[in-house]
Parts: sequence; C-alpha cells; structure tokens
Amino acid sequence: MKQSWGVLFDWDGVIIDSSSQHKHSWELLALERGLYLPDDHFKSGFGKRNEAIIPTLGWGEDPEQIRNLADRKEELYRSLVAAEGVVIMDGARELLEALRDAGIPRAVGSSTPKENLNALFAVTGLDELFNTVVCGSDVSCGKPDPEVFLRGASILGLKPEDCIVIEDAFVGIQAARRGGMKVVGVATTNSVEALLECDLAVESLLEITIEKLQALLDLPSR
Repeated sequence: MKQSWGVLFDWDGVIIDSSSQHKHSWELLALERGLYLPDDHFKSGFGKRNEAIIPTLGWGEDPEQIRNLADRKEELYRSLVAAEGVVIMDGARELLEALRDAGIPRAVGSSTPKENLNALFAVTGLDELFNTVVCGSDVSCGKPDPEVFLRGASILGLKPEDCIVIEDAFVGIQAARRGGMKVVGVATTNSVEALLECDLAVESLLEITIEKLQALLDLPSR
C-alpha cells in the first residue's frame, strides 16, 4: 500500500560523515590558488552550495571564476574520499531499510553535486535505499531556499506538509521550515540544545523510529 507521507534526508552530516574531507578540500584549494581562508570557513559555509560560499570568502564574483573554483574544490574532495573512504552515520542504513520495508518514500535533498553523490553511492550502495535523489545541480536556489526539498516531495508525489526532513545544518533546517515540512535535527554539526527550530532533535539516527516520525505528523502507529 502506498504511504501518504515520506522522509527527505540531507546527505553530509546525516547519512554520511565526510566533513573532514570537505574541510580539507577547501584548504587544499586555498593553498593551490594562493587564496586566504578564514579559520571559521567550514562552519560558516556548512550546508550551502559552493556558489554561495565562494563570494563570501572574497574569492571572486565572476560566475565563470566561481564555477571553476567550485568544480576544482569538488575534484579535490572526490580524490580525498577515494583515498580515505567515507563513514556511514550510525543508524543511517538501519533507518533507511526500516522505511523501505514499511513502504515509506525516501529521498535525498542535498546541496551536494551529483558527481559526488554518484561516487559515494558507488562506494556505499546506499542509492538502492532511496526512491529519488535531488542534488545541488537539480535546483536553481540552494538552502535555505526550500526548492531542493519541495522538488523532492513533488517527485515522491507528496504534499510538503506530509513530509519530514532530517537535517543537521541550520540552513537546511530553515529550508525545511520555509517549505512547510516537519524537521528532525541530528546533532552531528550542532548540539541538540542548538536545534531549537526542529520538531524533534536527536543525537543520532539510532534514536529515530518510524513511530516517532509518525507522531510528528499525528499519524496512527502501525
């Protein structure tokens, strides 16, 4: 039976942890191009698209220049992932398998470029656990704009109010809120106490059950 609700997942910090590779790839790019990188660059840009981060770093305003820097950053990231591997977050596979087995639609809604996702899917096999994937190249506006989540809900054939977003970054939480969706915050990037805008905040995906998700939407338990 087709379910009337679904779950949209952010990717980095929720499903996998490759924050160290992302941070290192920015540092390698700065070193390679002789660019200044502030100490707090990673936290201030977390969850945003490269095209939004690069101008705030003062690295350029020209669209072609920004695109070239963004592409090179991701090339460096993929090289690091290939060399070091990637960590699947605790409880991620188990939650996705439980949702799949219950017939509950699942989507990725991420700022991550498609090439990165494809590389990570090849390593982890997690693509088999999602109905659809919406990434940065599929939308015009990055988070905190809700476009990525609204598009994911539309592809799943669901109304925004029937979707739950699982996020770790403030910009993603804001995007879900603006899209009219319930939000579960995972304390991988920020503390549980800081996730005040979320309907539910957890330390890890191990704490999330289908019953807890249903309760957020006032649905009866199975």
